[in-house]
Amino acid sequence: MARKIELTRNIGIIAHIDAGKTTVTERMLFCSGSKHRAGEVDKGTTTTDDDPEEQERGITIYAACVALDWKDIHINLLDTPGHVDFTAEVERCLRVLDGAVVVFSAREGVEAQSETVWRQADRYRVPRIAFINKLDREGADFESVFREMGTRLNASPIAVQIPVGLGPSHALTPFRGVIDLVTMKFLTFPKDKDGREVVESEIPEECRTEALLWRDALLEKLFNFSNEMMELALQELEIPESLLRKVLRDATLQMQVQPVLCGAALQGMGIPPLLDAVKYYLPHPLDMPPVEGHSVEKKKKDRDGGETGELIRRAPNPAEPFCGLVFKVIPAKTGDVSWIRVYSGELAPNSRVLNPGKDVKENVSQLWQIHATKKEQQVDLAQTGDIVGIIGLRQSVTGDTLCDTRSPILLESIQFPETVISMAIEPENTTERKKLGETLDLLKRQDPTLRVESSETGQTLIRGMGELHLEIIKNRLLRDFSLNVKFHKPQVSYRETIARAVEVVGECHRQIAGQQLFGKLKLRMEPVDGNVGKVIVLNQVPFEALPEPLMTAALEELRMCGEGGGAIAGFPLMKLKVTILQSEYNPELSDDRAFRIAANEAFHKGLIEGGKVLLEPIMKLDILTPEDYVGDFVGDLQQRRAIIVRTENRGQMTVLEAHAPLKELFGYSSAMRSLSQGRAGCSMEPFEYAAAPPEVLREYDI
Repeated sequence: MARKIELTRNIGIIAHIDAGKTTVTERMLFCSGSKHRAGEVDKGTTTTDDDPEEQERGITIYAACVALDWKDIHINLLDTPGHVDFTAEVERCLRVLDGAVVVFSAREGVEAQSETVWRQADRYRVPRIAFINKLDREGADFESVFREMGTRLNASPIAVQIPVGLGPSHALTPFRGVIDLVTMKFLTFPKDKDGREVVESEIPEECRTEALLWRDALLEKLFNFSNEMMELALQELEIPESLLRKVLRDATLQMQVQPVLCGAALQGMGIPPLLDAVKYYLPHPLDMPPVEGHSVEKKKKDRDGGETGELIRRAPNPAEPFCGLVFKVIPAKTGDVSWIRVYSGELAPNSRVLNPGKDVKENVSQLWQIHATKKEQQVDLAQTGDIVGIIGLRQSVTGDTLCDTRSPILLESIQFPETVISMAIEPENTTERKKLGETLDLLKRQDPTLRVESSETGQTLIRGMGELHLEIIKNRLLRDFSLNVKFHKPQVSYRETIARAVEVVGECHRQIAGQQLFGKLKLRMEPVDGNVGKVIVLNQVPFEALPEPLMTAALEELRMCGEGGGAIAGFPLMKLKVTILQSEYNPELSDDRAFRIAANEAFHKGLIEGGKVLLEPIMKLDILTPEDYVGDFVGDLQQRRAIIVRTENRGQMTVLEAHAPLKELFGYSSAMRSLSQGRAGCSMEPFEYAAAPPEVLREYDI
């Protein structure tokens, strides 16, 4: 796979569901010559949606990787899901990508999941370009979507193309091409060539004034990033195309602007210029800053008893020691395929690498180029910037670092959202229970957001991101693995916290195995704002006031208590901070057991004295409906304990944004279709956990 690193692009296609991500990916493959015929989502013939469930539903569920060559560059492209239940697929892809193409529907504009993926890209500092798709649809509005990017996403969009015409072929002025504001040419895409051929001509006279206005806006924005451009403009000299592209690229890499292109992917219109934009404006691996990690040998204690290694930086350079991150696992009984992004150095087959997080050495038996979710061909070397599949890893999972055994480095892992819904499964017999356990282990390796718990009643509890997520898991267990199991109705995943801040004391005065033990801790336990998914444990006791082993034992016990259930019904705890304020010990009577007992007693005393609070998941609901049905939706939402926070008119459609408890939204898709005669659409995503009302508490006899 050896090639110039400057000619590699690692990009992802991200967007709201149905914006056209998979169609854009398919057309990129077709226009680049990687496919002889473009597949269609509706027919289940696309390359990246190769799972039967994806083909049936017409949506992307699993991120897929394809490689293609465009002109002189090599593109590793990840097509990601748009449905919020599978947002973890987007999360892990953005963690390892250098750039992204964000797709927007020209009709629906910036939607709920558009905001989510944009925030994820901001968090991982991923430069991006935007593609406004579906300009050939009824109701398409390029300018409205362009403005929404600025207002709803806090983005800095900068148009490098504008459309000529909008809407389908029977419209008064149908969409027929784009004006490139960099070259100031009119680009059309002959129908018989399916987008592979671009015809360049002069801008139509009736469009010239508008094109010049957009071009002036482009230049004015770029003057902020280039004195050279500004000087040429002041001297009324022509700005070279190469300089304009360079400034645009630099500003994009610094995340100061996001170039906006447009087209209609289903017709192949606008795809070759989009591939050019990937080449011109998105980064190659050498453009990226050094990856940061920590040493695993020299650890130092932090104030709260945790351990952090010294900071290490690895430049994206083949001469540096090898390091990479496992970001996806495709499980198989014959051997898992682990997808890895190589950040530095080189990796060869039949080599041994270190997993520093687990302190184990792994064998890299084979390296494969990935095509969709399948192995395509073996490769004899992976270098800096490559994304490859590894066969041979036994203990490494998503988020694990792999590195040179002689130069350990531990990269930051991948964090996934908390689950909000659960479903119980009961195997029919002991044989099925064993098969179910093995199958769920396999699925967990593939899907890090799937949580599995066993109950004393013999039920197995699976937790997921939403109804669709659990439905997909259920279908796989029945169809792909032919398990004989019974499923129960999905249930809300509640959480617990305390109502008020309390200070409590835990003591140990007891004999164990004939030895008198003593330990005493004073804690402050308090609720915290925000979606703090885990219990925060802090220490305010000076190092000299308590020996390190005793403090470590107390902190470990408090963290273990925090991972346990609350005082209401044993639901996981969140939005809770625990601080050790004071401690007492006796050099002769105190050991780690005494302080574990004291910490445990204080923690559970604090849960009771702090007041019980049950938290329920609140969803952010975005509904797009014709105006005629707005009143029906408002009435229905109020019955579901929803708070409507925003309404917005988009032509003849209205957008309703509401926050509603997940408990009241089971089966909402069917209710929505009934309310609107099938004409409305909606999406929902987790918003926050909030205190549950009395009627929910009564279910738990509180």
